[in-house]
Amino acid sequence: MHITVILCTYNRCQSLARALDSIAVSVVPKTIEWEVLVVDNNSSDQTEAVVKDFSHRFRGRFRYLFEPRQGKSYALNSGIGEARGDILVFVDDDVIVEPEWLQNLTSALHDSELAGCGGRILPQQGFVPPNWLALDGPYNLVGALCAYFDLGDVSRELRDPPFGANMAFRKEMFARYGDFRTDLGPFPDNKIGFEDTEFGRRLMAAGERLQYIPTAVVYHEVPDYRVRKEFLLKWWFDFGRGSVRQTQRKAGTAAILKILGRAVLTAVRWALSFDSQRRFYLKCRIWYAAGKIVEICHQADNVNSPRQKLARQAGGESRI
Repeated sequence: MHITVILCTYNRCQSLARALDSIAVSVVPKTIEWEVLVVDNNSSDQTEAVVKDFSHRFRGRFRYLFEPRQGKSYALNSGIGEARGDILVFVDDDVIVEPEWLQNLTSALHDSELAGCGGRILPQQGFVPPNWLALDGPYNLVGALCAYFDLGDVSRELRDPPFGANMAFRKEMFARYGDFRTDLGPFPDNKIGFEDTEFGRRLMAAGERLQYIPTAVVYHEVPDYRVRKEFLLKWWFDFGRGSVRQTQRKAGTAAILKILGRAVLTAVRWALSFDSQRRFYLKCRIWYAAGKIVEICHQADNVNSPRQKLARQAGGESRI
């Protein structure tokens, strides 16, 4: 079996170096061939030099690929096209992996009927949040900090898709079901994601099986800029937009009114709350609702644009 680890990066060369350091010492049986393909998504820092250094120090292990089209999904899809492995592993540029991570994540895909696997994503060890930010309980916001994914200590079949910071699929799944959607996935000017979970849901909707692997652990960095209210509010706003966009279902006024009604109730609870963690959690939910409403309106504007109207008319005329 040949494994390709695909790591997409943009202007985070210092975090990237730490991630590659941890991956380089992965404990993998000698019978398994594996490589790390770093896809540089048009960085302007020292990313290329960092990867070339690893390629020099670990001959045949690391490869560099430049993708000029901005957007993580473009980088991911370029990596898939250039990958040599029949198992594709996806990991982020701001994580630290455990030495057995790669072996544990991919071993379930040896001679099995599984389409893919997802592992644990935990905050960096030793992280202490501010008083207003909850990492557990009903008001926890840990997912916005580090793409938190932890389903416990027991391996099981997934009912929800894994996250892109720690997942693996058979390469044939992309040939069969298509690549990551380029209208989803982070760009420098927005953090609308869902390119990873949308692909997982696509597979599960087709009847493919995905497995949770608790022993495949990565630790996600939590830089200072993420532990700011402005960042978290923007993250939840973009999360709301992405949650609407990934479904590709058009929503109308009734959906907006329903979301708005829930947001008003949330705002009332926020106004009456004196607990700092609860107040900020509720504020994030309000921004989430706002993001959903904005995306619904954005889609409606696109549908009603002159270009789209002409396209629909042309389509209707061609069917007559």
